[in-house]
Amino acid sequence: MDRRSLLKLAAPAGVAALGFGGDALAGTPPAFDRVERQLAKFRELPGTPSYVIDVGGPVKYRAAYQQDTRMFAASATKTFILATYLQKVEAGLLSEDEKLPLSNDVRSLGSPVFIDLSGEVHARHVLEAMISHSDNTATDMALARVGANKVRAFIAEAGLAVTQIPDSTRIMASYFAGAPYGVDEGWKGMKRLKKGHLFGKPRSALNRKSTMASTAGEFASYYRRAMRGEFFQSPDTLTEFKRILATSDLILQIAPPDTPIYGKSGNATWEDFSTRCLAGQMVVNKSAVTFAFILNWEQGDVGHVVATMFDIMRGVMREIKKAVS
Repeated sequence: MDRRSLLKLAAPAGVAALGFGGDALAGTPPAFDRVERQLAKFRELPGTPSYVIDVGGPVKYRAAYQQDTRMFAASATKTFILATYLQKVEAGLLSEDEKLPLSNDVRSLGSPVFIDLSGEVHARHVLEAMISHSDNTATDMALARVGANKVRAFIAEAGLAVTQIPDSTRIMASYFAGAPYGVDEGWKGMKRLKKGHLFGKPRSALNRKSTMASTAGEFASYYRRAMRGEFFQSPDTLTEFKRILATSDLILQIAPPDTPIYGKSGNATWEDFSTRCLAGQMVVNKSAVTFAFILNWEQGDVGHVVATMFDIMRGVMREIKKAVS
């Protein structure tokens, strides 16, 4: 979310890696030398960079940097809403064929799919819009139906102690813009916010009450287990989970050609603070490449930083594919 472009909606830790720096260190498989060089560039990005790369299969490789640092992950946390929703569908408590109400009661900023639309939408398409285009109205529709506390319960059961989601993206935006905790300023308030009106003193996006936060380590742990189907009872549910995650727009931008990739991105700018987060899993032959990249930074040329970050991430994934092929 950006006060200037609203529709876009940590202290240093140690290094844990098989290799570090421009040259591979002892213990790094030679095939991953080029991966290490790309990761060195990522560590040089401004602000707080964090990542985990975990390659499982015939060739093993793991690299991590500041993996336990709490970061603002933005919409990357919507994957937890998707997983919880599909669990409830699997249990017969919800249905993807159910129609969910779309109105100003749930309308939020940052909704490229449900623009000025009203009526009813099948839950399946709501979940797709939430992941494919990170539509915030779709997110709030899904949260209203499944329940934010149910998602938090899933997060806790998965052992993700740092990960946080808000009650809704609209309540979170209200809190960022100075409203009291838990207050929803409504669609009228969001339209005022889009014009630059605040409800009080603006707050940090990475706060302790209403935010979208996690760590690279928790994202990697979650995706490693989720993609094996550990959170679902039926193979069909896992297939649906993967189908929806495979459509995530920005995730596709870092995958090498003709390479399956699943996950969710997050991007936001609020005041002088920006974040980009991409986490998920790439599949190369018999190797599962679980990854999480997060960057939180302040000020600077956002466009240049984002372009550089994506160029590095593409390089990392490209070199990993070469190393395991």
